Amino acid sequence: MPLPTSQVNLMKLFRLLSGCLLLLATWAQGQPVPTPAQQAWHQQEFYLFMHFGPNTFTGKEWGHGDEKTEVFNPSALDTDQWCRVAKAAGARGIIITAKHHDGFCLWPSAYSTHTVRESKWRNGQGDVLKELSASCRKWGLKFGVYLSPWDRNHPSYGTPAYNDVYANTLQEIFQRYGPIWELWWDGANGEGPNGKKQVYDFPRFEKLVRKLSPQTVIFSDIGPDTRWVGNESGIAGTTNWNTLDTAGFKRGEGGPPVDTLNSGNRYGRHWIPAECDVSIRPGWFYHAEEDAKVKSGETLFQLYLKSVGRGANLLLNVPPDTRGLIHENDSAALVRFAQLRQLLAPNKQLKAKATVLQHNVKKPAPTLLDKDLATAVSLILPNLSSAALEFESPTRLNCVVLAEDLRKGQSVAGFTIKLYDSKGQLLRTVAGTTIGQKRIVSFETTTASRLVLELTASEQRPIKLATLQAYLLPEDMIEK
Repeated sequence: MPLPTSQVNLMKLFRLLSGCLLLLATWAQGQPVPTPAQQAWHQQEFYLFMHFGPNTFTGKEWGHGDEKTEVFNPSALDTDQWCRVAKAAGARGIIITAKHHDGFCLWPSAYSTHTVRESKWRNGQGDVLKELSASCRKWGLKFGVYLSPWDRNHPSYGTPAYNDVYANTLQEIFQRYGPIWELWWDGANGEGPNGKKQVYDFPRFEKLVRKLSPQTVIFSDIGPDTRWVGNESGIAGTTNWNTLDTAGFKRGEGGPPVDTLNSGNRYGRHWIPAECDVSIRPGWFYHAEEDAKVKSGETLFQLYLKSVGRGANLLLNVPPDTRGLIHENDSAALVRFAQLRQLLAPNKQLKAKATVLQHNVKKPAPTLLDKDLATAVSLILPNLSSAALEFESPTRLNCVVLAEDLRKGQSVAGFTIKLYDSKGQLLRTVAGTTIGQKRIVSFETTTASRLVLELTASEQRPIKLATLQAYLLPEDMIEK
């Protein structure tokens, strides 16, 4: 039996008031914004992961911690080669697995007997972190470190003493090899050599890192500075908020549902953007049998569209081989990837005049076409303003790049792109949700004279739109 009209209206009013109260509560707390270190992190967009250690030589993905140290013996290790390849690929940095779950340290740590010092490599005098950090400085790359809390070798693992060991190793690498741009905490937590699991003191570790290096960005499943995207496929959600609610969750103990990690929380209280980790090969460590299975440049470009193109950062694993070099197949794929990304370079954008319409007054907005995300224009919702590109003549296009100025937080929750012909007839409408640091929208090639961006939903007013650019990609390069 239908409810009386008065009750239906009361229910609608209740839902409206509840929504308003939620918005007011969010505004009262202040919208989350990135720290200066996080702002700089957003700008990096794409960098390399390097899984390297005993697994490179044993063929394992997760070592057991009982591997003999002599198995680690690269024949021609050259960290300058790593950096040359990274620069050619357009990567902005390298994050190295300084210690994976097997506990083997790529530096001669004073707090372990399972290190390069005990290996045959360079007669025990080698230090991968020392060489790589120096190469990164030489080549102008950011240097990051993955330091697994799980240690399947250390005898103290599974006891309170191990938290001291881990804190000491943190201090050791920051003081010896800094500056360290990003610290990567894997969420794995298994048994150590004594069969026990460890209760990690992450608050202590974080406090120590903040003291040693305040500008270091810390990654873990739920932050504090950047989060796991919820998969190892390199793909962010088509809706991707940089904010996340972490109440009730602890690092390394699971976290929010994968869908939440993938998309963030629209009303999240903490600025914890997504990082998309994926390997160029089927495995994370080098395996010779995978030499013919390296992802192509075209495949990597598709991953770029679905990670950086959805407002996340792309962390692409490129594991050095048993020589201690990036394999030729990987290098070739990275060079091709760099070539394809040039299709979206700002100087390749289609020529157009950018304008904004505010209260029925049209104004030029040339800064939407430049590379500077800080030169944003203000747009006001609802339905009071829009931005447009006006082409000199009918122009073929199939890709639009958008960006927000995130210094005041992330705003856009909904947008539409409308393409018109020279007579004002609507040709195509493309809808989306979030924009964030960057949004790359591709669609079937259309010949248009005008493009209009309408923002349909937001979390604050005014919106700071930093980029509106149009491109023509080869048909086989648009997002699949």
